[in-house]
Amino acid sequence: MRALLADALRTVRPPRADRHGPLPPLMLLLTVATGLVDAVSYLGLGHVFVANMTGNVVFLGFALAGASGLSVPASLVSLAAFLTGALTGGRLGTRLAAHRGRLLARAAAVQAVLTAAATATAAASGTGATASGGAGYALIVLLGLGMGLQNAVARRLGVPDLTTTVLTLTLTGLAADSAPAGGGAPRPGRRILSALAMMLGGVAGGVLVLHGLLVAALGLASALLLATAVTAHRVSAPDAPWAPPVA
Repeated sequence: MRALLADALRTVRPPRADRHGPLPPLMLLLTVATGLVDAVSYLGLGHVFVANMTGNVVFLGFALAGASGLSVPASLVSLAAFLTGALTGGRLGTRLAAHRGRLLARAAAVQAVLTAAATATAAASGTGATASGGAGYALIVLLGLGMGLQNAVARRLGVPDLTTTVLTLTLTGLAADSAPAGGGAPRPGRRILSALAMMLGGVAGGVLVLHGLLVAALGLASALLLATAVTAHRVSAPDAPWAPPVA
């Protein structure tokens, strides 16, 4: 338990010599934002995911099989928007590969703008708990673009166990690398914090959407993304020892 708590503390407040500098706590903020956004997309946009593409592809299969409450067009639009965002994130990662802090700052700023645009769209359309038609598809596109971008950039940042949008491998590692499994149990606190951050975002987003406050959920996600962008920019000194990409 002591090792778990110490690892969690190192994730939230990394020591000066940490290889990844301030990136871990900032990526936890992105993970919370992911939970918020997926709560909006699943509960408010017709049972579609914009961040979790595993779930989205499965939903597409269910919809093609004729399951009610699911939409083939919505799943396809989400998938296309996510891939476009990931392509953009890949290009951004190539341009800013030499400094991970600047890469995170730029990507989070772009995503904050996209999520703010989604918030404005939802507000203008009078969205309460759900959005459909043109407004719904606009939200799927804007949020899917942002989540694809985030996923690609998180992959380029290379911080272990902080993918910000996918938890399957993180949870697998938590169990498969544990002491009962004969492993060394690396980063247990970080892995648990990653799952809790996603859950926190999901709970907050779920409460807001289910109470007719979809716009507020998107506004909160926008605020977290903006805070991440501003903080990453402020800590990104040109000679930061943690800035170079992981070999």
